[in-house]
Parts: sequence; structure tokens; C-alpha cells
Amino acid sequence: MSVSLRRHGHADAPALRELLLDIHDDCYAESENREGFDSRERFAQFVDAWSSRPGWDCVIGYDGTEPVGFAYGAPLPTGTPWWSKISGLGPEFTRENGSRTFAVSEVMVRPRWRKTGTAERLHHELLTGRPEARATLFVDSSHPKVAALYESWGYTGVGESQPFADAPLMIAMVRPLHRPA
Repeated sequence: MSVSLRRHGHADAPALRELLLDIHDDCYAESENREGFDSRERFAQFVDAWSSRPGWDCVIGYDGTEPVGFAYGAPLPTGTPWWSKISGLGPEFTRENGSRTFAVSEVMVRPRWRKTGTAERLHHELLTGRPEARATLFVDSSHPKVAALYESWGYTGVGESQPFADAPLMIAMVRPLHRPA
């Protein structure tokens, strides 16, 4: 199984929307929350919101012509509420300026391609060449194996947040993008 990766930017978002939604549907086909937080309609809102942000970046993996998964995100803008519900964070987190932190919004791999290293490859490619100093993401606190996977990719938990009223409790994680010389 050979997966090729293709990078897409903000201008490509409208053409990618249905593909991202279809991959999401395959990833969450067995979810118990298909009518709520994990629903196609709710995910479409996230795709639209994130892909409209300046600096939105997306990497999609293909096995031949078959899309197998994606990772996308965007820089956190000035005034972002990303950190606002996490207590005890210092100004290095709360003063975003639009170029300090890249937020990884989604990493999804269709079931057939899970446990093949595809998620890590998508994530790595998404962050390759980013000018920001660090990356951040939220992971559902009820999925400790996923949090451990992100830790193996260099992330550290910095607190918990429930970013939306119907969202699960999330662990906010951060990792540096550039190693000091």
C-alpha cells in the first residue's frame, strides 16, 4: 500500500469540501454520536469555518486514486478564543498574533488505512515548512490512546477545555515546530 500526499491551500477549499465530508463520513460511520457532534452537518460547519481562515493548509493522502485521509489546520489569529477556557496558561499562550501557533484542526484516516502510519505522514507533511513556532491541537480526553499517539509525535498536554457546549472535554496539546539551534 503506497500512499501519496498532496498539499492544498485556501483557494482549493471549495473544490475539496465534499471530499473532506465523505472521508469524515467513512471515519465516523460507526460513531454513536452521528446526530450530534460527529454528524456530517456539524463537521461541514467546521470545514467551512477552518477553510475560510487565512493560511488554511490541507494535506490529503491517496492510495492510487482512492482518498485515504487528510490533515488540515490554520494559524491561530489574534484574539483567538482557543486558549480562553484553559486555566493557568501564561501570556505565551494567550497573546496570539496570527503567526505564533498553527492549530491542527483535523487528522482523519479512513478505517482501511488506519495503523499504517498514514496519520503520522499526513500530520508530518501538514507541519513541514510551517513558519509558526509551535503547533497545537485538541484531543478528546476520553481517547487516551489518541493522546498517547500525539505525545509520541512530540505533543505535550497543557490543560483541558470544552471549546463548544456540545463538545467533549478536550486535552489541549502543544509541540514545538522548530528546534532551537
